[in-house]
Amino acid sequence: MKIPVLFIANDHAAVDLKRALASFAAEAELAAEIRDFGVGHGARADYPDQAHALTQAVLKEPGSMGVLLCGTGLGMSMAANRRKGIRAAVCVNEYMARMAREHNDANVLCMGARVTGDELAKAILRAFLTTPFEGGRHEGRVRKIDAPLGESR
Repeated sequence: MKIPVLFIANDHAAVDLKRALASFAAEAELAAEIRDFGVGHGARADYPDQAHALTQAVLKEPGSMGVLLCGTGLGMSMAANRRKGIRAAVCVNEYMARMAREHNDANVLCMGARVTGDELAKAILRAFLTTPFEGGRHEGRVRKIDAPLGESR
């Protein structure tokens, strides 16, 4: 399964990991196109800026997915999940990546450069991008994620 566009973004803490994952995704042909929304330097960059730009792009491009990288993945996921239609998951192993896709139809993967090594991050990315959403009983739950508070679907 090859996704049409993979958006990838990072802050100052994850410059090297972003480069490694973008190269890996291209070499493994995990996406038809890879678009970089991150920074290419170690000078301070505020992660919400990259998270908001990437999530806006994911929502505009049908079938696309995103990868957000910061020190832990936590700040990026918090910023990303503020946007309706984004289901960003912090994953620290392949199992979490598969479950995020199979059960939650996650469309953005978040990882931390300070807590995840390059090889593990590559395995997590592959699992995330190649696992389809299972649908079925999970569809209603995914709809509830985007429902306004106090409302259930």
